[in-house]
Amino acid sequence: MDTSILIQTFIAVFVLADAVGNIPIVLVLTKGMTPEERNKVIDKAIIVAIAVLLVFAFSGQVILNYLEISIGSLRVAGGLLLLLIALQMLRGELDTPIIEEGRDVAITPLALPLLAGPGTLTSVMLLMSKSQSPHISVFVGIVGAMFVTWLILRFCNYVDKWIGAEGEVIITQLLGFLLAALAVEIGSVGIRELFLQ
Repeated sequence: MDTSILIQTFIAVFVLADAVGNIPIVLVLTKGMTPEERNKVIDKAIIVAIAVLLVFAFSGQVILNYLEISIGSLRVAGGLLLLLIALQMLRGELDTPIIEEGRDVAITPLALPLLAGPGTLTSVMLLMSKSQSPHISVFVGIVGAMFVTWLILRFCNYVDKWIGAEGEVIITQLLGFLLAALAVEIGSVGIRELFLQ
């Protein structure tokens, strides 16, 4: 096992997943859910994120090459997805649990692209190519980082009790604006990669 690759993978995945920064977003997307329902969403999001990261780490470049998809295209798609969610937040359309409306927030946008976004997918693919036998190191790094992320996101229920209903409304509007800005940033990086390089 390459300890250096393991540490690099852990740090890259943990930082890019941004568990602390995503706590308010998880609260907004799971508004109206019981703590048990929210925990199930978090559990599922982490499992899906781990699965996607492992697939991309071990065969991501092959898949992208086969489908002729660039990282720039992934960024643009991820940016558009986040922008749609941000617009819903700003219009106050996330007052009921999205999971009841036939959509599963655990998969999108929590697992993809928030926890396992284009930057994270690119990082694990690059780390796989850095040494002769990085497989175990990258695997352990991904699982370890996502486990810590899971522990942090489980604190959502305590944060929810602390901020109250009025706090949720304020956070929803503020985060909707910030998420829209993040979406534009991710998308613009993708556009630059597609057309200016």
